[in-house]
Amino acid sequence: MSIQANIPQIAALRREVENKFGSPLYTHAHFVSLTEAIEEALREHLSPTTLERIWGYSTRHYDTVSRRTLDVLARYVKRVSWDDYCTHLRATSGRESDLFTEDILDVSTLSVGTRLLLGWQPDRLCEVRYLGDYRFVVESVTNGSLRVGDTFSCLQFQRGKMLYMDCFEREGEPSEQSRRYAVGRENGLTMVEIKN
Repeated sequence: MSIQANIPQIAALRREVENKFGSPLYTHAHFVSLTEAIEEALREHLSPTTLERIWGYSTRHYDTVSRRTLDVLARYVKRVSWDDYCTHLRATSGRESDLFTEDILDVSTLSVGTRLLLGWQPDRLCEVRYLGDYRFVVESVTNGSLRVGDTFSCLQFQRGKMLYMDCFEREGEPSEQSRRYAVGRENGLTMVEIKN
């Protein structure tokens, strides 16, 4: 029986195999060494070319993986079988998706002329005014490289997340729709306050 090769469980198994092997697998020599490690640990043989297909190293594109190959790799990472590995993964992974509500300011709720005070580390402050149509103009800046008069588009502001200023324009510089400016790249915005 064959299983689709692009499922998330196989991606997780590849990571666990690499962790146990002690190295990422990206050369033919790595796959030869992994074959030897599996034979030593389990007395089972998987050819280097079989392993290369699972890791996408092969130039031939295979869409499926045999159940036997997955059973052997699961045993290599100390699970009983592929089914046992998948059960263990479901039990230990927790939820990877969920609905959430966070401290988000949706621009569609703002009135034209609304002023916002934005802050980010280490000591940056910026006041912007809403122009409508998701456009803002910088009114004042403290300790930053933005300039008064810079304009940008934005759909939302979220504390703790990086702010992407789309369609960024600066007076005296050529305007291009694709220019973007990012603030809070490491720690996100630390302050998002409506001033009026």
